[in-house]
Amino acid sequence: MPPTVAGMGPRADVVDTEHRYRRAGRIVIDAPVQEVFDIVADPGRHAEFDGSGTVQGRLSGPDRLSAGATFGMDMRIGFPYRITNTVEEFDEPTVIAWRHLGRHRWRYEFRALDESTTEVTETFDGSTALFPPALRLMNAYDNNQKAILATLGRLKTLAESTA
Repeated sequence: MPPTVAGMGPRADVVDTEHRYRRAGRIVIDAPVQEVFDIVADPGRHAEFDGSGTVQGRLSGPDRLSAGATFGMDMRIGFPYRITNTVEEFDEPTVIAWRHLGRHRWRYEFRALDESTTEVTETFDGSTALFPPALRLMNAYDNNQKAILATLGRLKTLAESTA
């Protein structure tokens, strides 16, 4: 049995990516795939399900993501800052991935298990970063693994409350 996030709320499973610069988690959500996809495709909702506590809200960009779209986010890790992301993959309703200036990526994969159940896998991919080893010095891999599990739990709660 893979490790899961401890504590209150839904539990997401750690996914072994078999890659030193990637971290991932997976959860099953009792909501249709399109509804779950729509939540993640709305950058204005990212702060609602972000489990890292760093996403403060959408600063700029579209109300709905699409291939090549850019969107700015207000962030906070110790101090407030702003970051611009670019959507690199968008295949509705199965995949959304974006990156920012550092080039590491966040990717969501959605798989309909049936009409009302969706499996979601989130991956933090540091292999695409400008210098992947630097992320290790910042503890980004461990921190993102914890954040992924928390994010997926929050996404499940959010999607199931609106399904």
